[in-house]
Amino acid sequence: MNSDIPLQLLGGITAREFLRDYWQKKPLLIRQAIPDFESPIDADELAGLALEEEVESRLVIEHGERPWELRRGPFAEDEFSKLPEKEWTLLVQAVDQFVPEVSELLENFRFLPSWRVDDVMISFAAPGGSVGPHFDNYDVFLLQGHGKRNWKIGQMCDSESPLLQHADLRILAEFHETEEWVLEPGDMLYLPPRLAHCGVAVDNCMTYSVGFRAPSASEVLTHFTDFLSQFLTDEERYTDADAQPAADPHQIQHDALDRLKSLLAEHMSDERLLLTWFGQYMTEPRYPELVVGPEEVEEEDFLSALQDGAILIRNPSARLAWSEVDDDLLLFASGQSRYLPGKLRELLKLICAADALHTDNLGEWLNDEDGRGLLCELVKQGSLGFADE
Repeated sequence: MNSDIPLQLLGGITAREFLRDYWQKKPLLIRQAIPDFESPIDADELAGLALEEEVESRLVIEHGERPWELRRGPFAEDEFSKLPEKEWTLLVQAVDQFVPEVSELLENFRFLPSWRVDDVMISFAAPGGSVGPHFDNYDVFLLQGHGKRNWKIGQMCDSESPLLQHADLRILAEFHETEEWVLEPGDMLYLPPRLAHCGVAVDNCMTYSVGFRAPSASEVLTHFTDFLSQFLTDEERYTDADAQPAADPHQIQHDALDRLKSLLAEHMSDERLLLTWFGQYMTEPRYPELVVGPEEVEEEDFLSALQDGAILIRNPSARLAWSEVDDDLLLFASGQSRYLPGKLRELLKLICAADALHTDNLGEWLNDEDGRGLLCELVKQGSLGFADE
C-alpha cells in the first residue's frame, strides 16, 4: 500500500499523516469513512451468534437487577425477549472470525500491521444503551454500522483514574467531557489508548469496534520469561566467582546486582528468541479450539487435490505473520513458528495476504519441495483448509 495516497477511510489524509499526527496521540472523527455503509449483519443475526457456545458475548443492562448489570453469554433465545425497551447493550467479540463479510472490513485497515489487529467486536444497543464512560488501553476504530450513536470523549486516564465500585466493568467515576458527536452509518471515530469515551445509542444501533493487540509490560515480562525458561538448563545460575570477602555478611552489595543483571541480560537480549516469542504471542488465536487441523494429510493427496481444482483458504480464526532472520525467514502461524529458507519469501507473502490459494497463484511453488511441504503443514495445523470442507 502506498502510504502517501489520501484514504477515504481516514477522511482524505494519507496513512503516513494519520500515523504521524493521530495514531496513539489524539482522536479523529471521519464522516463517511465508508460511504453508504450497510451492515453485513443485522441485529437478529448478531443475537444469534450470542447463543453459540464458542462465541464470547456480553449483555450490559444499565438498570437491571443492579446498576450496570453484566451478563455473560452464551444466552438462551428467550432471554432477549425479556429485555427492557431501552438502555441495554449486547456486545459480541470477534465477529470477523464467524462472518466472512465482517472480516472483509479489515482490508480497509491494511495500512497498519495485520498482526496488531485483535478483532472486530460488534455491539447492538437499544435506545439509551451504553456501557458507561470508560477507557481502553489500546487503539480502537469505532465504525457506525446502523442507526445513530452519540459519542462523547473526555480526559486522558491511567491506572489511578477513579472507577465506580463494580465487580466486572471498569466504569469511570469521573468523566470530563471535551467533545461530542453523533455518528451515522459509515461515520467512524478513531480513539487513542487511555482516552475516556462514552457512547449512547440514539436509537436502535450497531457499532463495529476494530481493536488492536497491545500487550502490557507485565504480560511481556511474564510470558517471555516463561518462554525463555524452556531453553535454560538448571545449571545456569547466579554465580559470584572472584567475589571479595564480605565486610558485612548481611549486606547485599551492588556488585551482586551487577552479576544478576548480567545473568538476565545474557538471555533477555537474545533477539532470535525475543522475535520468536513475540511472533508466536501476537499470532495466538482468540479461539485456539477453532484452529483445529483435519485428519493427517499426505502431501501426495494434498497436491492432487490442488491440481484437481481445490482452493485453499485461511481459517478465519488463524493469524499469520512473517519476519526475517539473517538470510532465513520465520513464519508465525496461530501461535507457532517455523524457520524457512529465504527463497520462500514471495510464497510467505502470498500465504499471509491472499484470500485464496490455488494452482493459478501458487504456480511453480507447487513444484518446490519446501513450498509444498510448508503448504501441507499449514493444512495439517489448521491455519489453511480446503474451501469445500
